[in-house]
Amino acid sequence: MTGAPRSLPRPSALAGAVAVVALPLVIAAIALRADHWYPVLDLAMTEFRVRDVFSSHTPIIGLPGRIGEYPNQGSHPGPLSFYLLAPTYRLLGSSSWALQVSAVVVHVAAVVTALWIGRRRGGLAGVAAVAALLAVVIRGYGQLLLTQPWNPYLPLLAWIVVLLAVWSVLAGDSLMLVPLVVAASLCAQTHVPYLVSCAVLTIGALVYAASRPGTSRRHAAIAAGVGVLLWLPPMLDQLVHDPGNVRKLLDHFSTPSEPVIGFGDGVRLALRHLDVWAGFVGDLGGSGQFVSPSSPWRGVATLVVWAVSVAVAWRIGSRTLKCLHVTVAAALVLGLFSMVRIFGLAWYYLTLWAWGTTTIAVAAIVWTGLSLVRNLRPRHAGSARPAVAGAAAALAVLVSVSSAVAFADAEVPEERLSEAVAALSGPTYDAVVAGLGVADGTGVPYQVRWSDVADIGSPGFGLLNELERRGLDVAGDEFFDVPLTAYRWRDRSADIAQIHLATGAWIDTWAAVPGAVLVASYEPRDRQEQVLYAETRQRVIDRMRAEGRSPELIGNVDCNLFLTSLSTALSSADLADIELLLELGQPMAVFIAPGDADPPPGGPCGFV
Repeated sequence: MTGAPRSLPRPSALAGAVAVVALPLVIAAIALRADHWYPVLDLAMTEFRVRDVFSSHTPIIGLPGRIGEYPNQGSHPGPLSFYLLAPTYRLLGSSSWALQVSAVVVHVAAVVTALWIGRRRGGLAGVAAVAALLAVVIRGYGQLLLTQPWNPYLPLLAWIVVLLAVWSVLAGDSLMLVPLVVAASLCAQTHVPYLVSCAVLTIGALVYAASRPGTSRRHAAIAAGVGVLLWLPPMLDQLVHDPGNVRKLLDHFSTPSEPVIGFGDGVRLALRHLDVWAGFVGDLGGSGQFVSPSSPWRGVATLVVWAVSVAVAWRIGSRTLKCLHVTVAAALVLGLFSMVRIFGLAWYYLTLWAWGTTTIAVAAIVWTGLSLVRNLRPRHAGSARPAVAGAAAALAVLVSVSSAVAFADAEVPEERLSEAVAALSGPTYDAVVAGLGVADGTGVPYQVRWSDVADIGSPGFGLLNELERRGLDVAGDEFFDVPLTAYRWRDRSADIAQIHLATGAWIDTWAAVPGAVLVASYEPRDRQEQVLYAETRQRVIDRMRAEGRSPELIGNVDCNLFLTSLSTALSSADLADIELLLELGQPMAVFIAPGDADPPPGGPCGFV
């Protein structure tokens, strides 16, 4: 089959498929309306940038990442995700819920595009098949990932579009170069792990189409023009800044600061992601533990079955089926390269895209099996196609309705910290309005700072975001000029009051600072949990001392609990206790203080 099918189903079939597949996402968006969510850390940084779109501070690079040295790190390549989130965000009132709905809209757009590709490739059967595939993918990822506007999650369904569009181009439908370039640009700009795979697949498809006669070259030229347009912002950043973000990315990945996980661990990680059972019955990201319950041996089984199906397809399959297997092969090889090159901890979110690749591999296996049956029973081939389409449609409905039921019980990300910001932001704003301490109402600038012992500043970013949402002229410390954006910080000055969030051991220290006035406090733990925290803290400190751990590492139990949790030097018992301490949370307090106020030198943890 080349080009679009001659006979296409009515648009109502496509609309019905969109309604079925998008149902869980719509249900989740409605359910989330009932809970007021307060973004923290990366999601607060995302909202800063989405809020800046259409302003004089429109972002031209992506979200800061683990690229270089914090907080002056590099960012993910481009701002396309912010641009796509912004219209819905503005339309719905620039609320935190609007930000969540914006993420849903991006995913629904990917659903529509994927189903459109399925329609062009296989008519009604193609729509049904892609609908079933998408329903399974959405079930695997779960509600929390697909309603959260975090940069590792936003490209998850767009990656499906990339693979389907590459397949379509190889099958002769060069028009699909345009959605390929758009979807690949969204993936690659939003999260670095997609960059190499998307670049190779897109360039390969463009070269393939450009080498063919007729309209293919015109479509390749149009798609290339769209690509150039979409990549102008990060190129502009590279031209006007020294060093530009592109240079930071090249420097970081050409000379990694940590050793790569290597071929052996990379292969094992890739095989775990081929475990179809873990993907279908599990939650790939909600717990952050996708790779733990999965089995590399079940992944090997999937790989063997796929390899056999490739051999069968090459003997009896159609050209379109062979093109799908070629696409899967390219995605698997590029995915393995990406995993082998991971350095540092192999965080689960670095490889979430692999579930999409695995699902399409399974679809190719099923299609090959059906082709084999049709080849063995040619007299029944004509009646088989409607039956297959009906079965795929039924599977899509069944899985989607099941997901919709689960998605109705929607969760917000980082609920513990969201509740903390909810408890602190209102009283803090009221204190500013009332002019408590050195505050002078709403018409003057303030600087928001924080001393956080457990959550790497997450509630501080969230507090700044909420005070900005309420209309205060707030900015952060110069130390965070990259995470906060280039203009959302100001120099410290005695003339500008500071709003200081302190957690854990820092609260008593800030309470003793001259001129500091306590305006809000929050204790996430009940009395029993406070006792449990104290007992667990003492137990892990005593054990670490007995294990001969360094005084600095032991001190970080009180001063930088998150950093302690990343240490590879600790025993499993130590890590379990530290995870419990993180889960229980820290007391928090907000002070309004003179702009030049600081705790005594060193503070309880040796830093300010």
